[in-house]
Amino acid sequence: MEKNGLEEELNKINKEPYKGVRDFYPEDMFVQNYIFDVMRKIVESFGYTEYSASILEPTSLYKAKSGQEIVNEQTYTFTDRGGREVTLRPEMTPTLARMVAKRKRDLVFPLRWYSIPNMFRYERPQKGRLREHWQLNVDIFGVKSIDADVEIISLAYILMKKFGAKDNDFEIRVNSRKILNSIFRNFLNLDEEEVKNLMKLIDRKEKIGKDDFEAELSIILGEKSDAFIKILKIKNILDFSSVLPKELVESEGVKDIQILINKLRDMGIKNVIFSPGLVRGFDYYTSTVFEIYDTNPNNNRAMFGGGRYDDLLDIFGEDKIPAIGFGMGDVTIRDFLETHKLLPNHKAKVCLYICTLTDEYISHANKIAIKLRENDLNVEVDLTSKKVSDQLSLANKKGIPFVVCVGENEVKTGKYKIKNMDTGEEKEIKFDQISNFISSIKTL
Repeated sequence: MEKNGLEEELNKINKEPYKGVRDFYPEDMFVQNYIFDVMRKIVESFGYTEYSASILEPTSLYKAKSGQEIVNEQTYTFTDRGGREVTLRPEMTPTLARMVAKRKRDLVFPLRWYSIPNMFRYERPQKGRLREHWQLNVDIFGVKSIDADVEIISLAYILMKKFGAKDNDFEIRVNSRKILNSIFRNFLNLDEEEVKNLMKLIDRKEKIGKDDFEAELSIILGEKSDAFIKILKIKNILDFSSVLPKELVESEGVKDIQILINKLRDMGIKNVIFSPGLVRGFDYYTSTVFEIYDTNPNNNRAMFGGGRYDDLLDIFGEDKIPAIGFGMGDVTIRDFLETHKLLPNHKAKVCLYICTLTDEYISHANKIAIKLRENDLNVEVDLTSKKVSDQLSLANKKGIPFVVCVGENEVKTGKYKIKNMDTGEEKEIKFDQISNFISSIKTL
């Protein structure tokens, strides 16, 4: 009875993963690794070096700078057995700032670092947003000038191009927290609490719909809401002069964004637009903020973004270090690739399958496989004892491009018939020619 009860209990265990996370089968890992490989290749070409850290952080780190709302409503936070409050990281920037602050005097600036960690957010899973995802984080510390902003945004642009995107497939939307702060305090005359509420509302604008947004906006701004809606519709920073007072039009934030857009366009990056309603959700951004936006109507959404956070080291009692960076999530970039039909086809990494005529030749097959692997070939040996036709069928289903069968004749002569599974052609060659033969075909 007890055994049957246990079996019944085991049969009830759900085969699905935890809500909002993913299983990665080999074909999924193929795409994931492709995405990570492109990320690494591009960021390292700019001189960025990889770092990493634990997925667990003290909750106080996020309370200090990510924002109370993120900690209270969107994190996996718990008390460990030592009574410490800890959080599964919802983002990487606070961790990075902690690491830089810890070894600030030993590090060589400017500092260009990147990582591709996994993150956790406790929120409602939906298209483009899960409870766990991986994210490329790219940051530069120690450059105050707008040229660091240009480098980071151009890197994001080149990443998109490397994934196969055309310029009209996406927009680079830019804004500055300095512009927003000037509008909020000097034009709308908002107090601290009203600024916070308005920032949260703008950040939710795309999620709640036009009518709800304008209704909530009128509660915060009253009769000034119409003027603010006009500001949000501006797409060209030069048009600010028709809406805002001269002192705001000539403010530092506006000038910085003008310079940024001009420098990017001088580099040939033309799909940059000014977006005065762009705020980004985190409290720590200080000036430039940007997002990469998919223009396809089937996936019309912000994919990733970042900004400048010059004050973040304050929470560790350290002097400020200018910094800017962005995070590109694997979920949204995969959605983009799928929408634009840019996903790579799954290919087997094994290039040679060795089948055996009978079990007695498995040992020989293993010996030659070891020698071939020493020549950087990925080789799989059949251990199934199935008929040769079934072994060939298995290799074909796995997408392995070449097959060699081992039997008495191959062991005696040292010559092997290698079959190209794509063309069906066979060629008899000596063992020491197999590696070069496969390599030559792969490079064609």
